[in-house]
Amino acid sequence: MTDVKKELLTGAVWTSAAKYSNILVQLGVTAVLSRLLLPEDFGVVAVTTVIVSFFAIFSDLGIAPAIVQKKELTHDDLSRIFTFTLLSGGVVTGVFFLLSGAVAAYYDAPVLRTICRILCVNLLFAALNIVPGALLYKERRFRFIALRTLAVQFTAGAAAVAAAFAGAGVYALTVTPVVSSVVLFAVNYRQHPLPLRLPDKGSLGKVFSFSAYQFFFNILNYFTRNLDKLLIGRYMGLTPLGYYEKSYRLMMLPLQQLTYAISPVMHPVFSDFRHNREALSANYLRVVRLLAFIGFPLAAFLFFAAPELILVIFGDQWLPSVPVFRILALSVGVQIILSTSGAIFQAADSTRMLFLSGLLSSVLNVAAILTGIFLFGTLEAVAACIVLSFGVNFVQSYWLLYRRTLRLAWGPFWRQLLSPLLLTGISCIPLLLLSRWLAEGPLVLSLLCKGAAAAAVFAAYIQLSGEYDLLQKFRNLCKRQPGT
Repeated sequence: MTDVKKELLTGAVWTSAAKYSNILVQLGVTAVLSRLLLPEDFGVVAVTTVIVSFFAIFSDLGIAPAIVQKKELTHDDLSRIFTFTLLSGGVVTGVFFLLSGAVAAYYDAPVLRTICRILCVNLLFAALNIVPGALLYKERRFRFIALRTLAVQFTAGAAAVAAAFAGAGVYALTVTPVVSSVVLFAVNYRQHPLPLRLPDKGSLGKVFSFSAYQFFFNILNYFTRNLDKLLIGRYMGLTPLGYYEKSYRLMMLPLQQLTYAISPVMHPVFSDFRHNREALSANYLRVVRLLAFIGFPLAAFLFFAAPELILVIFGDQWLPSVPVFRILALSVGVQIILSTSGAIFQAADSTRMLFLSGLLSSVLNVAAILTGIFLFGTLEAVAACIVLSFGVNFVQSYWLLYRRTLRLAWGPFWRQLLSPLLLTGISCIPLLLLSRWLAEGPLVLSLLCKGAAAAAVFAAYIQLSGEYDLLQKFRNLCKRQPGT
């Protein structure tokens, strides 16, 4: 368990360093682009990105996690699988290119045709990156992955800002995905240059036995995450979609940077416990408790600081995004924990159960989205229905994970959440008071005060509850300083 903790910590530290640095890069780029471009521009690209993500599923086919999980793959197998991703990526990219006109006609936005065709580059190189990228995670080269990711994002972000200042308009928003996919492939392929060899049944069969259910789960997860944007863009308009997309993306930013820092580490490390489910659960519960202490208080802070975050980062023109972001923020704690469950299903060699969980999630989320759009017809209602569905899916997913997959009691899982929820309740008191006292004050001052109050409550609770001795840690750091 000590070795597992060390590997997780090392991987998470490196990945987190890159991810949180990436937050600053993304916020900086978004802050600039939000002031140079219109909400409708972001809505147009949001629609295209959603569609590109759907086509990417058919070139991926769940192969990446299968490569991580399967220890018996040879170099010859990997070369044949790489060639398969090249072929499947080429076919999918070609189909997407041909359908770009139909997409533009469906949304009555001619500019979508050109944007779709530009993003075909991203689609192709994302497919090419599947095998060399997965091998880096399989080898647990988390330091290299972290540094690579940060460098790629900084390069792509700088290119997008330069394009916007050069007058590229809405096309500046296509620069980041295209540049990042090309550069990412170049870096990864240099680490793992794979020759082209004709795919055969033997090599593909080794991964498809695992990846088939993963593929179906990815399709379901796509609709779970993106149907709201597709329908809002079609039935409520591209400008409302721009407001919703900005709220959703900002809500997802801490979620992605936190869970994406640890989830890619979890599967490679925890796959060693695929035959020891008690050890798998014991190690995972530590992760759950840590994420709960971060996610639930963070959700409270985002809820109360919604106006300051939206207006300070994006500007006054994005004011309609505030109520939507506030509602979506309520789900951050649940989503942060839930986003790691897939890695445990994979590590337990149970992608079939992962697919079942995704199927149930999709049904609930689709019902929630349709209810919000067609019954209530407001962005706030859509956000509220989605948050409710996340709560229900949280319960069903962990019932399937513990009771049906690991065959263990799930009481210990719920006990990990009690103390973090208590901390969250306590945090709401000063945040609520500050929201009233500073309602008419400067936005930056209000944001700083709320952030300081949330951090102070968090530190005090962690220390006084005995969860972690922050004071002793501080003393140890002081002792290590020269001259002390």
